[in-house]
Amino acid sequence: MTVKMKASVAGKRILSIAIMLLATATAAGAQSIYKCTTRGGQLEYTDRPCRDGKGELIHQADDGEIIDQYLRLGQEAKAKTYADAHHLEALYQQRLAAHRQQLEDNAQRQADEAIAAQQRDEAARQQALTDDAASRDRLRAENDALRRQNDEYRDQLAQPAYNAPPAYWGAVPPYWNGHHDGDHDHDHDAHHPPPSKEPVFHPCKQLAGGRVQC
Repeated sequence: MTVKMKASVAGKRILSIAIMLLATATAAGAQSIYKCTTRGGQLEYTDRPCRDGKGELIHQADDGEIIDQYLRLGQEAKAKTYADAHHLEALYQQRLAAHRQQLEDNAQRQADEAIAAQQRDEAARQQALTDDAASRDRLRAENDALRRQNDEYRDQLAQPAYNAPPAYWGAVPPYWNGHHDGDHDHDHDAHHPPPSKEPVFHPCKQLAGGRVQC
């Protein structure tokens, strides 16, 4: 990255630009920042050394940051080359071990999270099965109770209706002696049969709407 400015720019603005570049370098993880002056008199802030070999190094990237940056990008060969060029073999081995440990930790954490998610899903599935079974049992019990009530109701409807006998049940009515007392019309009343001594049964049937006809 390169930012060019006129040399006459106020110092505060230069400082702001430098801070911005430093923030960018920190976000990138490993970058040196150089302040250079071009042939046209402009200031140039760049992450590469100045072309004329002059200029000012305003931020020196840490060797460990540079190696870490290469490792995070999966460029172990470049990290090794950089370490060899700067005689940083011990630092390289240290940062490489830390990087690999971090990868293992991340992989283990992801595996643990996957197992936990699977266990939660299985627990939810088992709970759903338990709830379904309980619901079926409850519905079955309710249906059985309704079925028993219906059976009892049908049994009651199937029983014959019983008519109560008259007050003279089991005896000859007081007016029956072959003729009515004081009545001389023997031809009309002499042949009246006595009421039946047996109860009268009337079968009932069920009509629509829950009505009963006997």
